[in-house]
Amino acid sequence: MKNLNNSLISSRFSHIYVEDRIFQNENTRAILSKFKNSRVIRIKHYKDIFCRHNQTFSVQKESAKLILAYNDGNLIYKGAKVCNDFGNKYFYYTSSIINCIYDCEYCYLQGMYSSANIVIFVNIEDIFAQVDRILKRHPAYICISYDTDMMSFENITGFLHRWLKFAEKRDNLKVEIRTKSSNFKSMENIKPIDNVILAWTISPDEIARKYEHRAPTLDSRLKSAKNALDRGWKVRICFDPALYVKNWDRYYKKCIEKTFKIIPAEKIQDISIGVFRISKNYFKNMMRSNTQSFLLSYPFKVQEGVCTYSKMHFKSMMDFIYGIVLNYVGEDKIFVQ
Repeated sequence: MKNLNNSLISSRFSHIYVEDRIFQNENTRAILSKFKNSRVIRIKHYKDIFCRHNQTFSVQKESAKLILAYNDGNLIYKGAKVCNDFGNKYFYYTSSIINCIYDCEYCYLQGMYSSANIVIFVNIEDIFAQVDRILKRHPAYICISYDTDMMSFENITGFLHRWLKFAEKRDNLKVEIRTKSSNFKSMENIKPIDNVILAWTISPDEIARKYEHRAPTLDSRLKSAKNALDRGWKVRICFDPALYVKNWDRYYKKCIEKTFKIIPAEKIQDISIGVFRISKNYFKNMMRSNTQSFLLSYPFKVQEGVCTYSKMHFKSMMDFIYGIVLNYVGEDKIFVQ
């Protein structure tokens, strides 16, 4: 699966756009060394490619290009209200990579960006410097893999290794790495770090096959999560976002039962449960670019600027999933969004 993951990435980036100002950057050269057969094109600014007019996200997904850039904008953001802070007062997220190699039909990125091309900001050291400034004021919980799946890119960027070394020396920092990847092998030889949580998004087989295109199978994700647990890492299991589809209750029951046959419940850090939810503005953009989606045709309700399922469907799904998960872990380990 590791080789398959690398092949998937390498085959899709036939062209790599590189900003002039970071062409000689050490991280840039390391990434380019992984793509001997790609055409490298120098550009002035990544937005000249990424923010062009008349782009179609779904079409670009079939042949995404790679863009290497310098992020001179905001590097650290406060956590969004649609995301769980897991009881942490100071909740942030950051994005060293924009967009994902997977093509999940419900992904908010297609509503957030008009381009499906992948942007890697090579100045990761600037993010570390800003995190250090925050840590001088107070502790921080920071999610580093929201706008991409960083673990799936690890063989290309090495950014996770950099984050782990950074986090290891900062006791007042907690880092979450959210993923659907089966690429835990890229970091399995690293000693577990107490303030780092590896969080796997778990989806039923039926949903993964139909709506999470190019993403690893349920079995592959569970195998990676189990390997991480066996090596002493803190692991979070995320049944989030749960999708309202025909037979959803049967699918999620089977998925949760399968998860805990493979993953020892007593070793899990905690469980996250949530249903599909997205900013109203992002959802409008998603609908414009994906008009044929059955999944997105549900008559969503808007609550405080967030599109989600009706109160009836929300409650039935959350109660059902929570009830099954409660058979395996205590209430103190279940976080609901």
